[in-house]
Order: sequence, then C-alpha cells, then structure tokens
Amino acid sequence: MKYRIVSDLPRRIRLSCGRYAFSKEESFALAEAAAAWPGVTDARAGYLTGSIVICYQGDCREDLLRAVSGLRLSDLAPPGLETPLAIDTDFRERLYKTVLRRAARLCLPVPVRWALTVSDGLSYVFRGLKSLRSGVLGVETLDASAVAVSILRGNFDTAASIMFLLGISELLEDYARRRAKNALLKSLAVNIDTVWVERDGREVSVPASALAVGDRVVVGAGQMIPVDGTVRAGEAGVNQASMTGEPLAALKSAGDSVFAGTVLEEGRIVVETRALPDDSRIGRIVEMIERSETLKAGIQARSERLADKIVPYSFLLSAGVLLFTGDLTKAASVLLVDYSCAIKLSTPVAVISAMREAAGGRVLVKGGKFLENMAEADTVVFDKTGTLTVASPQVSKVIPFAGYDRDEVLRTAACLEEHFPHTVAQAVVRRAHDERLLHEEEHAKVEYVVAHGIVTAYKGCRTIIGSRHFVEDDEGVFFAPAELETIERETGGDSVLYLAREGKLMGFICVSDPPRPEALEVITALRREGIKHVVMLTGDSDSTARATAAALGISDWRSQVLPEDKAAIITSLKAEGRKVIMVGDGVNDSPALAAADVSVAMKDASDVARETADITLLRSDLRDLVAVRQLSTRLMRRIRGNFRFIMIFNSALLALGLSGAVSPNTSAVLHNVSTIAVSTASTRKLRPAAGRIHSDDSVNNN
Repeated sequence: MKYRIVSDLPRRIRLSCGRYAFSKEESFALAEAAAAWPGVTDARAGYLTGSIVICYQGDCREDLLRAVSGLRLSDLAPPGLETPLAIDTDFRERLYKTVLRRAARLCLPVPVRWALTVSDGLSYVFRGLKSLRSGVLGVETLDASAVAVSILRGNFDTAASIMFLLGISELLEDYARRRAKNALLKSLAVNIDTVWVERDGREVSVPASALAVGDRVVVGAGQMIPVDGTVRAGEAGVNQASMTGEPLAALKSAGDSVFAGTVLEEGRIVVETRALPDDSRIGRIVEMIERSETLKAGIQARSERLADKIVPYSFLLSAGVLLFTGDLTKAASVLLVDYSCAIKLSTPVAVISAMREAAGGRVLVKGGKFLENMAEADTVVFDKTGTLTVASPQVSKVIPFAGYDRDEVLRTAACLEEHFPHTVAQAVVRRAHDERLLHEEEHAKVEYVVAHGIVTAYKGCRTIIGSRHFVEDDEGVFFAPAELETIERETGGDSVLYLAREGKLMGFICVSDPPRPEALEVITALRREGIKHVVMLTGDSDSTARATAAALGISDWRSQVLPEDKAAIITSLKAEGRKVIMVGDGVNDSPALAAADVSVAMKDASDVARETADITLLRSDLRDLVAVRQLSTRLMRRIRGNFRFIMIFNSALLALGLSGAVSPNTSAVLHNVSTIAVSTASTRKLRPAAGRIHSDDSVNNN
C-alpha cells in the first residue's frame, strides 16, 4: 500500500494514502489488522480522507511502516466477513440516530409529534395484523395492541415511549447476534495449509495458497477436499453433509463434481480444480453459521413456546379487566406488560452470547443445543491417542528384522504414512525428516484401511503398515517365535506400528505416547464439575492402555477397540440412561462422535472428526474442555435465573397496574427497561477468565 507520512510524533504516526484509497468496510478491516501488529496500542483508519493513525509503544516504527507498505486490501478480511469494529460502529450510529430522533421529536409542535407517533404506530399495527393472518397470536400482535390502545386513548407520549424502547430492544438483539456470528465466522475461517497435487507424474506437497485453477489435487481418505472441482481419477465415498445435509457418503468417480469443505470417508481421488479455496469455503462457513442458529437449545425452544402460550392469556386478562372494571387504563396496563417479550429476547441472546464467548476462547460450538447437552452430560468418553495423550507423539524405537536395516524400515514407513494426518503418522514422518532419510514417492495407489493401516505397492511390492491385528489377522503376515520374543522385549507400554513387505515382516516402530501434561488435571476438574463417569477407549494393546489409564486415574478403559466397537460402547452407555460426551481426534473416532449426545474434536483432529463433531477445540489444550463445560452449566443457570426474574418482576408489575398504583406509561417504561436490562445482562461473560480451570461456583451468573 502506498502512503506518505503526514505527522510523525513520538509513539503516534499519521499516514495518508489519498482520498478514497479504501472503502468504509476496508477501513474497518485495515484498522483491525493494524491494531493486531506487535507494539500497536491503537489504530484508526478514515475512509473519506484515506488516512491511517497508528499509536504504538517501543521501538517498532520502522516495522510498522514496512507492514503498511506490504498491506494488500484484498487480504484484510475474508469475503462477506464483517469486522467487530464495523459492527460496533454501525450499532453506535444506529443507537445515536434512534436516541437523537427521539430527542428531536420532543422539540416539535405537539400536533406534528402526534402525527409522527400515529405514522410509526401503523407499522407496528400492520406487523401485528400480519402475524394474525399467519395464525399466530404472538408478541408482534401484543406489541401492536399496546401501541394501538395507547394511541386510541390519546396517550401519544406513552405510545412513542413504547415504540422507542421496542426499537432499542431490536437494536440490542441484532447487535448481539451479529457479534456472535462474526466471532464464529472468524473461528471457522481456517484455511487448509498444504495440499498434494500431481506434477510431472509425481505427487508433491504445495501450499494451498499456490493452487491455481486446473491443478489436479490428490485427496485421500479422512481428508477434506480443499477446492471445488471435477473428479478426474479414482473413486471415493464423500461426506457432503456440510453442503447438502445428506447423512450418507455419496459415491464420487471420474466426471463427478465435488466441493470444498466436503470430506472423503474412504477411497482416493484426483480432483481438477474449478474454484480455489477462498472462492468457496467462506460461503459454506456463512451457510453453516446461519444453520447453527436453528440448532436451538431445548431450554431455548421451551422458553419460546412458553412465551407464545402466555400471549393469549395476556389478551384474556386485559379483556376480563375491561369487562369487570370498565377501566380502559387498567386494561391497557395488562397489554403493556407481557412475559413473552423478555423471555423470547433474553434466552436466545444468552445462548448466542455464550457461543460467542466460547469462540473467543477458541472453542467452536455449532449450535445452542450442544451447550445444553454439554451441561446435562454425566459421562465423558475419551479416545486415547492424540486426545488424552500428547498431540505430537515421538518415535522411540525402530527395530528391523532379518534382511532389512533400520533406516530402510523408517524410510519406507515414512513414505507410506506421509499421506495421512493422524498424529502417529506425523511422528513417523517427522523422525525420518529429522534423520534426513529422504523418501521419494515410489509407491502406487495408497489405500487407507480405517483404524487398521495402509496398503500400497512400494517399489512394485505389496507393502503394508499398521496394527498387529491388521498385519497378522487381516493380511496373514506370519510372526515367527523369535520375532514375537523381540516384540515382547522391546515394546513395553509403547504403541507399535508393524511394517511388512510381500507377506514378511520388515520390522516395527515403537511410538511413545505419554499423557498430555494437563490430562490428569482436566479429568479431576471434570469430575468436580459433575462428570460421574470417565471412560478411555483405544485401539492400542492392553498393556499400553493399562499404563495410560493408571497414570490418569481412569478405572474404566477398553483396549484394542475397533471404530464400530467405539460407537457400540457409546450406544450402550446411552442405553443405561447416561448423557455422553465423546472426545476424539481421528477418522476412526467419527462413528463414536456421531453416536454421542455431544461430540468434541481436538484441534489436530482429522477433517472427518472436525466435521462430525458438535464442538471443536481450536487449541491443543484439554483444559478448554473444562472451560466449555463450565460455560454451558453457567449458561443454563443464567437462563433459569432470567426466567425466574422475568416471571416475578412482570407479575409484580401486572399487580401494580391492576391496582392502579402505576400508570400505563410507567408500566410500559418499567417493562421495556426490565426487558432490555435482562437481555443486556445476558450478554455478560459467563466465565471470569477464558482458558483457565475454575472451581469456584459462587460467581454470580444472573
């Protein structure tokens, strides 16, 4: 970006890029980007003058100028994504206009003020009539009746006050929703870093940013398709639930179209790029967020149904008061106080604010109902590898068998494993890289057998790597007594990958997978938060599972578990009446994640696991699981507290109106102020500090 320095003061610099150098929307994105630079304390951008003001601390002036020079407006924010600054500015402008318009009207002649009130009131009346024509006797009709009665009685100031407060309520609700959506969008807008493409007859790894239309992208089982395109080779089952809602994988072969964000459940395909990631992914994200708002918590849905049911009784009570007292003022007071407005506004605001707070703590929640399920759960089931254990396991030993040397075993294993995202595969590839063991692509089609292993033709020979069950039972590889003795002696509590070529063992690789440093603390904290039953599932050997369970104080654990077994275990726990959280990270965890009441995927999880999960932790820290449990329980407590307050306050207000102790105008003001107050209070943070484990439940959440 071109600029000139207009003012250069200590710790403050003003730059000019020329009038209309960027749009209003770009100015918000520019200010937000600059504010995130190291050393910057404040940043503002004016789109009319094309100026940028940056306040900073320390000796970073030259770095900031270089950063401005390197800026490209097209890179500032994903398409269609508002910045928080833009949302805040728009809200303030609309709020100021509403208040100023209200103040200005008070200065107008009385007849003009009344005429404007009647004009505005007609819009509420039309909205209420539209609701009635749809067969719904809802809040819109109640609001319209209150405004209409006040106008018919000649209480124009009361009607104007009611409409003013209703307008403020709508502004607050819209603001809370936009901020929550924005936080969720930013959390979801994570690009795929690298992809495999065909170049000169070979598969090479390139940055996703280097892709061009026409490139042929290779996608394997468990991976997300990074582009919109056409299948040119291969065949695969593609999970398109994120795009079409179809629950079953769709078979895709040569000539079929596939879309960015969908996931290969099995098979392998070559996709010719038709649209790049940036052209398609954000659209899917926006669609997902819109859909997530329909995933209401059960308590939210119940509150809204109750709110709708209360409205007819408000009309009946008002009619009864008018019939028995003949006092239109008292009858109007009933219409001006309703329970439904506060209930229907505060509950969704509380839910979406909680989702926003979770996103701010790097936890993605796909719908309010999953927070409710998280709060009600009494059982948590953990996958072991990559979830309870470190996200980056280490190769501890490479043991060759007769006829092969150690380097050949590690090099061959890395060549096979580099195509798959699991943490154990990454450990093998990383060890080969650290030892400078180059592994050229010398294999044909790679087939990934979920939860078992990999099969390929390496240097023309059938080569496999995976679990002992896969190698010995499924592939029929013979384990000689001497080899079994070596395996028993060397493995200990490590996880083991077995490598075989043409039906003969080449060797095995031991992968140490110690528990995460925070795992014991997290399990203890979850029990303190009301989780009664903790279960660990793993496909590892009995000895490996026992060692990990003992270290973490888990008494219920299952070893050598297959994917279908994991899902069956979840189903059996639910059949016992338990509410189950499943936490996993691999392709093999997907069936169990789908079966649970609420599923959680880790940051480094496979694409299938992240798409399946209801909640995704965007940091490699299990303590965020405790954080979202605390957030969800406090959310439910807040909603129930709001409900109690609304019922008590509005009942008292109704009694005062019926007794004549307060006028309809006062009643309307108090009712709307209480609605705004409880809704505003619902946007407050539920947890005192994101990312930390707290045991103090005495925090006031109402």
